[in-house]
Amino acid sequence: MLIPARMSEAEEKRWVTVMLNKLAAQESKRVLGDAELAERAERLSAQYFGGRARPASVRWVTNQNTRWGSCTPSEGSIRLSHRLQGMPEYVVDYVLCHELAHLLVPGHGPRFWRLLEAYPRTERARGYLEGVVAADRLPHAPGARDE
Repeated sequence: MLIPARMSEAEEKRWVTVMLNKLAAQESKRVLGDAELAERAERLSAQYFGGRARPASVRWVTNQNTRWGSCTPSEGSIRLSHRLQGMPEYVVDYVLCHELAHLLVPGHGPRFWRLLEAYPRTERARGYLEGVVAADRLPHAPGARDE
């Protein structure tokens, strides 16, 4: 969060609290439960893969900190990292489509990427996720006020 340098420490604390509360309220509206996530995967499969990708389970997990999602094609299970919660819908949809595509093509070869081209926001979502990864590597946010 960027804060004007002219703010006093008390104003800064108040503003940070207000903004964090707003973000928490927005995020709580956007977070899907596992059942809704599975329904969303079913809709995406129907829309982009002709319903051919049929996961046995789709759920959020908290043990994936280096991956956005994972899939075990032999079991039909899809797991999405909790770090995606609160991200734009098109990003979550992209990761779901990516994992759904793995139910049809296990590897990341040309056939897999051709299949994933069906999702129209693939490039945009990949760029968003690359930006998140890059921002996580920064020592601190650019322009942020140093204490």
